[in-house]
Amino acid sequence: NETESSFMLLAKSCHDIDWIRYMMGVECAAVSSFGSLRHFRPDQAPEGATERCLDCPVEAQCPYSAKKIYLGRLADGQAGWPVDVLTPKPTVESVTQALRDGPYGRCVYACDNDVVDHQVVNMRFADDSTAAFTMTAFTEAAGRRTNIFGTRGHIYGDGQHIHHFDFLTDKTQTIDTATGDPSILGGHGGGDGGLMDGFVRAVATGDSSSILSGAQETLESHLMVFAAETARREDRVVPVRLDPCQPRSTTG
Repeated sequence: NETESSFMLLAKSCHDIDWIRYMMGVECAAVSSFGSLRHFRPDQAPEGATERCLDCPVEAQCPYSAKKIYLGRLADGQAGWPVDVLTPKPTVESVTQALRDGPYGRCVYACDNDVVDHQVVNMRFADDSTAAFTMTAFTEAAGRRTNIFGTRGHIYGDGQHIHHFDFLTDKTQTIDTATGDPSILGGHGGGDGGLMDGFVRAVATGDSSSILSGAQETLESHLMVFAAETARREDRVVPVRLDPCQPRSTTG
């Protein structure tokens, strides 16, 4: 709920935009964005649906059943994310109780959510390179998929493997990143632990070279996200002002 938290891009995808900016290596010049809360609304709920999945008569026919998503994964031996978000020690009993009493057991159509369930962001950078980002609830991928289209090759990543196709040799190289830890401690593909490791190392040694970004880079990605949300709400292309003290352009 945006009145209690923030809009979707800031809450869940600011670090995605930050990563895109890091990969592009130059400042973002302008953004456009489209998206809405199109499906997860009360008027889209299956007929006969109740407030909670555990006592819902149509739960078995609902693709977004919390019982399927959490208890189903646990039954398959998957006790890591997202199951361990509900309880630190996932068991059938603890997960069932969390679904019965907690927010994760509520019907997705009956929640007080007012943020988008899908959104696209288009970015133009200072060197005229472009990037496109899609956030969507409607995918089988419980993570991120990345395509990088270069002048000499194509890179595709799925969070575990990186596939590099070379235009010159017509050959593909596959790299297993071995991110490993599926628990909450291995959050964001090991990125959470990497951030803490880099910070502690910098403090301990006085060498900040392991910290690849700082407050300025963080501010820039946040300004990109705010500009994207403005673009979505106002249906226009929005320049990214890296100096937030500058007056907003009225030309778009």
